[in-house]
Amino acid sequence: MNPHAARSISPLVLLSTLKSHRGLIYNLIKREVIGRYRGSIMGLLWSFFNPVLMLTVYTFVFSVVFKARWAGGTDSKTEFALVLFAGLMVYNLFAECINRAPALVLGNVNYVKKVVFPLEIFPVVAMGSATFHFLISLFVWLIFYLIFFGIPQATLLLFPLVLIPFFLLILGLSWFLASLGVYLRDVSQIIGVMTSALMFLSPIFYPITALPEEYHLLMQISPLTFIIEQTRDVMIWGKELDWNGWAIYMLLATATSWLGFAWFQKTRKGFADVL
Repeated sequence: MNPHAARSISPLVLLSTLKSHRGLIYNLIKREVIGRYRGSIMGLLWSFFNPVLMLTVYTFVFSVVFKARWAGGTDSKTEFALVLFAGLMVYNLFAECINRAPALVLGNVNYVKKVVFPLEIFPVVAMGSATFHFLISLFVWLIFYLIFFGIPQATLLLFPLVLIPFFLLILGLSWFLASLGVYLRDVSQIIGVMTSALMFLSPIFYPITALPEEYHLLMQISPLTFIIEQTRDVMIWGKELDWNGWAIYMLLATATSWLGFAWFQKTRKGFADVL
């Protein structure tokens, strides 16, 4: 690969890089997924049982202990569990990628001095691994929904559209944090605190309507709020996408993705000196 092309901030060059290295990306994702459970007796089965266990725990705590109910829903604990889990799936995808981002380059020092190695694929690989676990969680959600409520809403087919801008946003933030983490080692700790705070500052465990109106704007600032609400609308409540909101989110996510990639490409030349 041309060294100058490797540092290009052009989206077309990025797409070309991802296409030409799709085999490498696939193998790295596969290695990460398998490596996470290597040595355990149950292996990849943990990727199925983990979301089931978390679904059970959160449902007990919030619907039995705190007797929480979802506005507009029924008193069904199963419905509450599925509404809660839908939000958790979105949050876990975001948190796994963002928490790992600052260490992506730091954890692959051997590749930094290899001019021909496409460092920009690391956030893509991390997101691919997180997406695998997200899909397992979605499969668990679908099984529970089919058992207790039957065929899901037809609007579930819109769910991939909900995720497109979300993936772009995650990639943009990951590229930015992967680079920043090389120069500022405290970024990992800061991001860990921020993602933990976002869990409670997003409508995961409660709807926005449960808060006083003066706090609604604060909730809308969270990058997760719109995606979580749209996820529940299409998966559970049978509502159409908020197309205007989706278009705005897509525009902002696309800009974030390109700016994050551009930042990564412009700063990567200093990685070898710092590491």
